[in-house]
Amino acid sequence: MRDVVAALVAIALLVLALRLMTSLTKDRRRRKTERAALEAGGRSILAEIPGEEGLTLFTEEPHAFHFGDREIPKQSIRAARVLINGAPIAAAVAPGHPEANAIPTEVVEDRPEGITRDRWDVAIDTDDDTVLVPCGAIRERISQELARGIFDAVKAVVESNRPRTDPN
Repeated sequence: MRDVVAALVAIALLVLALRLMTSLTKDRRRRKTERAALEAGGRSILAEIPGEEGLTLFTEEPHAFHFGDREIPKQSIRAARVLINGAPIAAAVAPGHPEANAIPTEVVEDRPEGITRDRWDVAIDTDDDTVLVPCGAIRERISQELARGIFDAVKAVVESNRPRTDPN
């Protein structure tokens, strides 16, 4: 009798393991198909941000960034800030933006030890509002690297939107 129960438990565990493998494979294929469709449409994927609903993509195309379903037109971006627990540690600000003098402008430094449980976010100020991109509080510097990658891409846009000064 004990052998029969052990055999039934082993079969149940095997079925459960197969179901998990199948669902993981389907999820991986779905993500791969989604990525291919975005890349075929001219977008490049800058970050995959883990969240409660799964992964949210931060993508770029020639005229806009996309955070999930939200479009952020590049010409409307005025500032970007890296935030740790809501406090700015680095910023890129277009001239004339109201917060140009109030935000630190130092570069995000690589912290080899990492900040293990602090919340990393990127705030993107546009003409109309501020988009907060939550990069998370994941250990092993993952959130820091996500925030840095997004900030660097947006900072390049802010700097390219600055008016050029004529040396003459």
